[in-house]
Amino acid sequence: MIEPIPAVTLPPCSSPEQEAAWLRQALHTWLDREFLPEIVNAKIAERASAIYLRQRMEGENDVGSLLIAILTEMQRFDFSKSFYSEFAVANAVSDLLLNSLGIDTCCGQS
Repeated sequence: MIEPIPAVTLPPCSSPEQEAAWLRQALHTWLDREFLPEIVNAKIAERASAIYLRQRMEGENDVGSLLIAILTEMQRFDFSKSFYSEFAVANAVSDLLLNSLGIDTCCGQS
């Protein structure tokens, strides 16, 4: 029988604004490196980090739940001037968070 993938939980948040600022900068850098630097990338990173901040302030620590929240709320963002979609952004945030925990996003190993 195949074992389910265990949940990944972030440590409790003592400084949500600092975490959100880190995420905003890390995501913006990732977006600019992945394709082309675009003005809209800053807006995408700002919106995703605002969602993350609110979720963390509400006590959410589960990376999967954070991914779903970002995915769901980014569906309202206008991606028409971007190479990205809400799926790419949510997955990038998840990868950045997992990397910050020392988890290899390629193979799921630390």
